[in-house]
Amino acid sequence: MPRKQSPTLTEAELRLMEVLWEKGPASVHQLLEALPERPALAYNSVLTTIRILEKKGYVQHTKDGRAHIYTPLVAREEASRFEIRNLVNRFFKSSHELLVLNLLEDKKLDDEELQRVKALIQTAGGEQ
Repeated sequence: MPRKQSPTLTEAELRLMEVLWEKGPASVHQLLEALPERPALAYNSVLTTIRILEKKGYVQHTKDGRAHIYTPLVAREEASRFEIRNLVNRFFKSSHELLVLNLLEDKKLDDEELQRVKALIQTAGGEQ
């Protein structure tokens, strides 16, 4: 039985989306040229991945002669929010508070990051 397709982006899908977000519409050949050399991907891998992105609704294509030109339908910010919502739902029982607490308990936050988080919390609290 085939694996269920995840609505979130895999690493390979994200690599292609990053190129489309940065450079705009592109053919498979243009995507392949714009990708970093390591790890290298084959043309067929890029083609398969972009078709999966199209099925997921992240991109659409138009024909330009024989080539398909792929355009992102989802903005980077929208994809980021979707991934965060998915993370919160899966790992933190749909609680944004648990996510924030987990981040704050992570001792890798430096003082500058912690100050920005505090300022954002204060600003968000004032907007209610």
